[in-house]
Amino acid sequence: MDKEERRNTILAMLKETNKPLTGKYLAEKLGVTRQIIVQDIALLRAENNDIMSTARGYIFYDRKQHVNKRVITVCHGKDSIEDELTIIVDFGGRVLDVIIEHPIYGEIIASLMIESRRDIKEFMEIMKKNDTVPLLKLTSNIHMHTIEAKNEEILDEIENELRKKGYLILEN
Repeated sequence: MDKEERRNTILAMLKETNKPLTGKYLAEKLGVTRQIIVQDIALLRAENNDIMSTARGYIFYDRKQHVNKRVITVCHGKDSIEDELTIIVDFGGRVLDVIIEHPIYGEIIASLMIESRRDIKEFMEIMKKNDTVPLLKLTSNIHMHTIEAKNEEILDEIENELRKKGYLILEN
């Protein structure tokens, strides 16, 4: 299989699944190293393919399908991450990313792509397994999320519930 075939296969594999595929999994399936996969993903992205890298793996994401988005600003500690994410997905939202404003580095964005309780569980397990410090620790617990939903009413409901919990601090 040549390089172009391999990249087309990676893209097809990502488009055919709803779950993230790790670089290790793709490397094993295609008989190459994980570093080759990382390079292939970078080239696929350079060709304007919507591939996001998350802690759980790579996901193909068709931006044109999801138009109801909102950036929310929240504040809570590490112990409330799971609760915040659960509110968002239980009301029908998807958490695309986490964003912080770092005093030295400026805006830092990390893709999350969390849309189910299963995704939350996996995310929390990865954070615990790696003893990770979440980005919110860099900004006194203040951070933002880009969230999306099928309609504006769902986004309003999510904001209302986050406000009730005391997490929502600023509407954008």
